Parts: sequence; structure tokens; C-alpha cells
Amino acid sequence: MSIWWSLHLRREAASVPLARRLLLGTMETAGVDPDVSYDLSLALSEACANAVEHGGESGPQDSTEAYRVTAYLDGEKCRIEVTDSGPGFSPVRPRPTPMEAEHGRGLCLIHELADHVQIGNKPGRGAVVSFDKILKWREDAPLMAV
Repeated sequence: MSIWWSLHLRREAASVPLARRLLLGTMETAGVDPDVSYDLSLALSEACANAVEHGGESGPQDSTEAYRVTAYLDGEKCRIEVTDSGPGFSPVRPRPTPMEAEHGRGLCLIHELADHVQIGNKPGRGAVVSFDKILKWREDAPLMAV
């Protein structure tokens, strides 16, 4: 079983729950275990929120710029990529941030929720956050990988 989709979204806060709902709906339809779906949807929300806030040249107020979300459910793994057009950031594993902090926990959460995380820059085209997780399936999964 293989499913993939890609969204081109405006850098607006309303785009984050849209991407999250599409991912959750896809996983529910395919029969992915709800705990795995939740982990991936939370990681996706954090990556999208970062793209909305930091993913453009002129700040979050400029909603004319967009970012892209691509999800691949392929066999036993789900891979998600969020690409923006901002200045990018250093592809170093983030330092732990105190839980009471309002900002700076997103990348740490993504690392905790996913099995493998890659963070990098595309020169002249922004940052890319990609992560994957091994899927678990419900017993009644209609599209379970064979």
C-alpha cells in the first residue's frame, strides 16, 4: 500500500490545522494505529507552525508566501516533509528547551515523536524538515501494508 499527497499552503495560522486534519484523515482511512497517527500529526503541526512563523523573508505577516507539506505512507513507514522559503536554520539537533518556554520546543518535540528526523536548508529556497515513523496498524485496517 502506498499513499502520498502534497499541499501548497499559505503562510497563515489557519493552514496548520488543515494539514493536520488531512494527515489524520488519511491515516484513519488507511487503518493506522491512532497513537501513531496522533504522534505524527503533532509533529506535523509543529513543523507547519515553524514554517508559518519563520518560513518567509518578511515575517509571518506576509501571507503571500507559501510552504509545502508532502506526506508519504509507503509500506510500513510514513514520511513527512515540510519545506518553506525562509532563510533556513542550522541543521543541528536542537537543544532541550524548558517546558515552560513559549517558543523553541517544536523541533525537540518532532525529534521525540518521530523515528528519524532530518533538518536542512535548500540554498535559496528555504528550510526542509523531514521526519518519518514506522507505522502500526489497527487489526481491521483496510489498507494495511502486506
